[in-house]
Amino acid sequence: MESRLSRLEAVQTVLLEIGQRSSTCSDISEFLQAVHAALGRIMYAANFYVALSDHDDGLVRFPYFVDEFDAAPDPDEGVRLASAAQSPTAWVIVNRKQLVMTADDDAMRAIGGGAWGGGTAAEHWIGCPLLDQQHQVLGAIVIQSYDAQHRFSLEDQALFALIATHVSSALQGMQSMDRLEKAVQERTALLAHEVAERRRAENLQHALYEIANLSAQAADATTLYARLHAIISELVTAKNFLIALYHPDNKDITIPYFVDEKDAQAPVKRFHYGIGMSSYVLARRQACLLDARSYAALVASGEMDEPLGNVGIASWMGAPMLLGERKYGVIIVQSYDESVVYGQAELDVLAFMASHVAVAMARIQADSAMRQAKEALEEQNAALNSALNALQEAQSELVRQEKLASLGRLVAGVAHEINTPLGICVTATSHLVQELKLTREDLDGGQLDEDGLRQFFDIIDQTLRIMTTNTQRAAALVRSFKQVAVDQSSDELRSFHLRKYLDEILLSLQPKLKGKPVKVEIDCAPEVQLRSYPGAVSQIVTNMVVNSLVHGFVEGEPGKIKISARMAGEMLELDYSDDGMGMDSTTLGQLFDPFFTTKRGSGGSGLGAHILYNLVTGPLGGTVKVVSAPGMGLHYKIRFPLGFNDVSLKT
Repeated sequence: MESRLSRLEAVQTVLLEIGQRSSTCSDISEFLQAVHAALGRIMYAANFYVALSDHDDGLVRFPYFVDEFDAAPDPDEGVRLASAAQSPTAWVIVNRKQLVMTADDDAMRAIGGGAWGGGTAAEHWIGCPLLDQQHQVLGAIVIQSYDAQHRFSLEDQALFALIATHVSSALQGMQSMDRLEKAVQERTALLAHEVAERRRAENLQHALYEIANLSAQAADATTLYARLHAIISELVTAKNFLIALYHPDNKDITIPYFVDEKDAQAPVKRFHYGIGMSSYVLARRQACLLDARSYAALVASGEMDEPLGNVGIASWMGAPMLLGERKYGVIIVQSYDESVVYGQAELDVLAFMASHVAVAMARIQADSAMRQAKEALEEQNAALNSALNALQEAQSELVRQEKLASLGRLVAGVAHEINTPLGICVTATSHLVQELKLTREDLDGGQLDEDGLRQFFDIIDQTLRIMTTNTQRAAALVRSFKQVAVDQSSDELRSFHLRKYLDEILLSLQPKLKGKPVKVEIDCAPEVQLRSYPGAVSQIVTNMVVNSLVHGFVEGEPGKIKISARMAGEMLELDYSDDGMGMDSTTLGQLFDPFFTTKRGSGGSGLGAHILYNLVTGPLGGTVKVVSAPGMGLHYKIRFPLGFNDVSLKT
């Protein structure tokens, strides 16, 4: 009796130890080692292993395996077990029942042609299934003896089944925690990737802003190209940098800017189109990426005629500066260092930048053409017609560039606005990780009580609410920005609900409205639907709101903007008004003139109202009237058709 009581006490101690170990061990193998040690105190356990099923790939893994004769399998490598008729472990897992087998049973099975395959035959073998709370199999736990003197009694078998039940509960909890930790790690990695992509996008936006500024500066060409080199160097490694310009009048290529680690100056300053890598890139009209081998193969094949400059490169990439069918030149970046090898990501960045440099160069050339036209107008009245044509072309180009610049400012504003909720999410995630660490330390030290656990749950709940609110806020900004930005750049005809679209436009304008005491009211029925050009509508509303903020309201003073829309037969009537300072009759008469602005040098381009008028009377096929007086604000009355046929927008 004393012996049985002692064993029962030992069993109770083992079960308590299993429960404690499951809450303190983070590693399954370490936990199973502790179970093995505890099991050895109440029965013979020289040979013991645990097999866990993976429902994703159908394999079985052995996180813990101790055997006197058989080698332990790799705990991280999955094994596909034989069928239940061939493997006792598989039989336990498939049937979810305990299996007890002696050497005599094994011998009888072999005589009948159903011998168990694999592993050394045991004198006595016990396998119990590991089941979760839903009675789904987790795996099997096995104990065996190769010694006839060590057999397992019925009491041993019952105790082992009891141990298996407790191990099942512990493993289920540990696997759930392991999955949770993996999910947290994956989410953290995803957030890190999103932050990196956001940072990369911000760098690109900053570079585009710098390039746009370059086109507005009256700097000399050398300074301009050097600054362009510095901007691109912030995005990719560009110690060796070259700008080649194409001259369509004589089909020559010139090298106005050249920086190289091996050559002090360009091998040639001017050459005819058709030779060299610059001609090769311009002819293909797409960015090219080469290493030393592919570069040599290109030269050997004759596809690239007469290479110019040092050919001992490690990596090379070139991107054409194109705007429509117009070729402006090529940007080339190369590396002589084997440790600096460009990939597709760097090539995409260079191609992206080259396309925007082409836009900037077009604007520079347009500005130059306009200045030359003005000079020619002053010097020779006889050339008035040709100079006027050049001026009109430059004006059209500037209007188009202003629309692109407006979209660029929208991008920058929304990107800045999204930084705040994303930053809050990153901070909340870091805080949650720290609280998890502290709670786990309290748990490991036995200092975690119910109040501490509830406090940890409150922190988790509060943090998740913060993260949910801010991710939803960021998502709303992205959704509105995506649609408005695509519309402003694509000029597509489509059907849309006006009220919802006006809300999206105003959401994308929040960076400009933020911090200003100006309220915007919308009076438009939800059912008002248009089949029109949303890009034009977005540009019109954006220009009206921005003009009110810049010209209509004194900084810091409150104001109100009201936008009303209603259907009148086959037409839409759009009324826009603000209660700002208004304008006198002279200013009102010049409102739609290009380049007329009362804020010259303070952010006004003089193109906002001009673009508005052209969009209403052109693509939208409508009319616009404006009423204003000093101190009475500004009121636009716009009418245009509710529906259009499927034709392309022309501006």
